[in-house]
Amino acid sequence: MLKLTENAIECCRDVGRIAKVIAKHDRSLADQLRRAITSVALNAAEGTSAHDGNGRQRFRTALGSAREVDVALRVAEALGYLDGLDAALMQKLDRICAALWKLTR
Repeated sequence: MLKLTENAIECCRDVGRIAKVIAKHDRSLADQLRRAITSVALNAAEGTSAHDGNGRQRFRTALGSAREVDVALRVAEALGYLDGLDAALMQKLDRICAALWKLTR
């Protein structure tokens, strides 16, 4: 398993905890956030094992989902659902996006 997939799974843990807080205010946003972070991990893993040429597309999908997670967290903060963003989590998401970007090229 690539370090990328491991990092995405770590983000799932963090985002899952944050989604519980967001759900108290906005269940729809929390659900969308959970689905997006799950998509990052699952598509990254699928991309690493795809041998039929679909790997790059899976990485593109994972990248789109990672960007969605980033924006969903920022929206939750902007709406006052979160007191602030976890800097370490946001940096990890940024590194995941960078790795996925490279894998799509």
